[in-house]
Amino acid sequence: MLERTLKKDRTEVTFILPADIPPGPVSVVGDFNDWQPGVHTLKARKDGKRAVTVALPMESVHSFRYLAAGDYWFNDETAGDQDGPNSRLHT
Repeated sequence: MLERTLKKDRTEVTFILPADIPPGPVSVVGDFNDWQPGVHTLKARKDGKRAVTVALPMESVHSFRYLAAGDYWFNDETAGDQDGPNSRLHT
């Protein structure tokens, strides 16, 4: 799930997943972090989910995927758009 918060000069996007699906650590990787795993690792929240927030330029488009343990790549079905094998995010 994605949550967007509009700020004066940026859009903060929060990437949210259930606490244990998939199990183990999960990173969001995309063109906004040069596709580097581990830069934006989802952390546990009090509501029982995992999340990480990334600040992105307003009115921009980004490709991303999630990477879980065991080299398991997957998309965010709530992103609403695809860019080839990747999810596409509009801020």
